[in-house]
Amino acid sequence: MSLEAIQVGTRTIGPDHEPFVIAEMSGNHNGDLERALDIVRAAADAGAHAVKIQTYTADTITLDVDSPMFRLSADHPLWPNRRLYDLYTEAHTPWDWHEPIFALAQELGMLGFSAPFDPTAVDFLHGLGVPMIKSASSEITDLPLIRSIAATGLPTIISTGTATMGEIDAAVRAARETGNERLVVLACTASYPAPPEASNLRGIPVLRDALDVQVGLSDHTLGIGASVAAVALGATVIEKHLTLDRADGGVDADFSLDPGEFASLVRETKIAWQAMGEARIGPKEIEAEGLRFRRSLFVSRDVKAGEKVSADNVRSVRPADGMPPDSFRDIEGRVFREDVPLGTPMSLDLL
Repeated sequence: MSLEAIQVGTRTIGPDHEPFVIAEMSGNHNGDLERALDIVRAAADAGAHAVKIQTYTADTITLDVDSPMFRLSADHPLWPNRRLYDLYTEAHTPWDWHEPIFALAQELGMLGFSAPFDPTAVDFLHGLGVPMIKSASSEITDLPLIRSIAATGLPTIISTGTATMGEIDAAVRAARETGNERLVVLACTASYPAPPEASNLRGIPVLRDALDVQVGLSDHTLGIGASVAAVALGATVIEKHLTLDRADGGVDADFSLDPGEFASLVRETKIAWQAMGEARIGPKEIEAEGLRFRRSLFVSRDVKAGEKVSADNVRSVRPADGMPPDSFRDIEGRVFREDVPLGTPMSLDLL
């Protein structure tokens, strides 16, 4: 299967291009615009190709209600018993910050985009001229929202945390109903942080082949190992949370990379992509010099005419200019026809 490359601004997403690495800011700005802009600068310094934020308010994503249904569980690893409305109030990115964040990203050579959580956010982002747009994992069953995102005609990313294959298929079909084929599906485990063993990265080629779309990874594991492995399995997009320093705290800090780690992510995922190469076995052009230093049979000491070939005077050594090592059993005991000096490649002409 050959998937079409997707052009997004100055970047191209596809199997024949290095992984498209997205720095997810989420709530790591901790309510401070200057910190948000510093995260954009850190993303650029680390080599990220894009910075992603989220476009919602507490009122567009949930209701101001205090009941068990509107609280996280008491044993949640990061936000135990938090009221949804309060958590989203703390984590949201003010809409008047979007323009300066996107402008700085563009100035630094990156793409700036977002995930909207309701139709008003879709319209807002489209009006800002974002180059692409994303549907978040928990919104995958909101098919009207996915249709409104895809209907912008922009390259559309669909994250799949918590979703069944049927739900993912329905979301992709909903996006395609709008005529938009510039789709990327992100494998995702919606756990914060996600244990590596819950990543099921072998599902990446399954999604790609079943849906005929590019597939990436929205990675919530700690470290970069899962992202590197995902590229080896065909991921063309990697999304990872970025913070300036986990010690600063914040709603997403515990499962975010710091700038040095993010630079490693960009570097190592590119190396993984480069290392994939072609599906063929055999010597590579770059190994030409190595071929010279395979082993072969050489005369290993000065010999006189009439001496017999033996392990005492013919050995398998480097380089590869003599007879193959396995031919020794065919010539052992045969007689040298002339004097031969040490270091001569063994050949039938000598016998």
